[in-house]
Amino acid sequence: MKINPALTEGKLLRRYKRFLADIEISSGEIITIHCPNTGSMKNCWEENTPCWYSDSGNPKRKYRHTLEITTTPEGALAGVNTGRANHLVEEAIVSGVVSELQGYPQLRREVKYGEENSRIDLLLSGEDGDCYVEVKNVTLAEGSRGLFPDAVSARGTKHLRELQKMAEAGTRAVLFYCVQHSAIDSVEAAAAIDSAYTAALKEAVTAGVEVIAYRAQLGAGEICLYEPVPFLPPAD
Repeated sequence: MKINPALTEGKLLRRYKRFLADIEISSGEIITIHCPNTGSMKNCWEENTPCWYSDSGNPKRKYRHTLEITTTPEGALAGVNTGRANHLVEEAIVSGVVSELQGYPQLRREVKYGEENSRIDLLLSGEDGDCYVEVKNVTLAEGSRGLFPDAVSARGTKHLRELQKMAEAGTRAVLFYCVQHSAIDSVEAAAAIDSAYTAALKEAVTAGVEVIAYRAQLGAGEICLYEPVPFLPPAD
């Protein structure tokens, strides 16, 4: 995903009210920008560290700028704009980076499905049938272990139930972890944070839901998925 104009570096001062962050820009001015992340952003940032933000170019927008990349306490980079995850995965599929999801000439976004009024992020279709792909953005790290979710996620658990039903009906169903964190080498459920999600993930995998995880290269001018990382299933 090319980013034009490229992201601008600033200094992250604080994140508050879930969707707001104060940063210091190169001129020394402090501005408030939009933080597009509904999670806790645990371990993703600390005060007075480098961050990168985008400019919508729209002066009429209440918060014209958007927080995109943060620096973790360990010095890694984390892509905290969860709105980019679906686009990153779509681009990686279309460009052939994700070898596991090739052979589907048709791709649709946000298609209604399931019994709980859900929308699948990406619906792939081909001669051999459909493939339902649910995308989750991973930014919580403990060492090199990536954990999801970073806060209790009833919505995430619902999505697992929906995927499980598709798999049980004989349709290919995939949970795709988009890892926007430069230090993460594997992905697993955050059992200590959300035991219900972890249990649902275990059931879904047992029912045939596939789990794929790919890591992103994070830069001011481009963000892209480039290599798979292992998924570690919940323990028995």
